Amino acid sequence: MACVYVLVFDGYADWEPALAMCEVKKSGRFEVRTVGFGPEVVTSMGGLRVTPDLTLAEVTPDGAALLILPGGDMWEREPPGAELTKVVKAFDAARVPVAAICGATVGVGQMGLMKGRRHTSNSKAYLSALVPGYQDESRYSDEWAVRDGHLITASGIGSVEFAREIIQLLGIYSEADQKLWWDIFKHGRMPTE
Repeated sequence: MACVYVLVFDGYADWEPALAMCEVKKSGRFEVRTVGFGPEVVTSMGGLRVTPDLTLAEVTPDGAALLILPGGDMWEREPPGAELTKVVKAFDAARVPVAAICGATVGVGQMGLMKGRRHTSNSKAYLSALVPGYQDESRYSDEWAVRDGHLITASGIGSVEFAREIIQLLGIYSEADQKLWWDIFKHGRMPTE
């Protein structure tokens, strides 16, 4: 079974990948595994205590379907370290999708993954302020989530759109079921039949 990896760290924004993780897990086609910088328990922004299933040193793109990078203040405080950059770039090089939301878009920007790709974030000014040498303003989109090839980026207020991009990328639902899912989770419209 292919794995969907989710990075967890102290202060990660637990709600941002939650809907996507639920749909991925419910599909029964993927295993969801958490990845930490080390084996220690981390505490999310919402107070959830999580013991990572694996460490960054143990993760490879082999057998992976996706790597999810949630937001959190960490991305704004310091550039991504060498170990995280190595893992993310290995996934990208292997054409295994990487999905970054909110502050994590800063990290993938600093790693150079946005170059030449359509992308979004919390704002163009946010990326310009936090990604040294950011030169891809013309590829920036004001959409809440954007997929370009095997890179998904999303604004922190676009967690439903982020989940939709992941659902579509992984082919979790048929087109009709995707529309039904979108109507329920985005618009609060329950099916009438």
